[in-house]
Amino acid sequence: MSGESLERYFRMIRDDRQSRPSGRLWCPAADVYRSKDGWIVKVDLAGIKPADIKITLDDDVLRISGSRRDGTCGEGVSHYQLEITYSRFEKMIKFPRSIEHAAIERDYRDGLLIVRLREEQAKAARR
Repeated sequence: MSGESLERYFRMIRDDRQSRPSGRLWCPAADVYRSKDGWIVKVDLAGIKPADIKITLDDDVLRISGSRRDGTCGEGVSHYQLEITYSRFEKMIKFPRSIEHAAIERDYRDGLLIVRLREEQAKAARR
């Protein structure tokens, strides 16, 4: 590697460390399962407080939104490397039919939000 290439490489590293990956909306990973009485949605939300998670149903769309904040950085702390996104997030999952009246159960543990949408309970409640 030439001296100029090496200098350009280190300049890129410095520039990358100066930009913090926050302020943008991010979309967490999710798995969706079909069960005999509805749906199970598992969303990777490590580092997020359960109180900061909002779940809404609108016709055939499940929307999970909130915010992940960085409580580590404060006065007198500078960063060297930042790869975790700290900002608002939103995950929208479209289902093949309306789920608006499904009963919602949520469980949050080990950084995973598990949402159960029970359609059978919702049908029984409407009768």
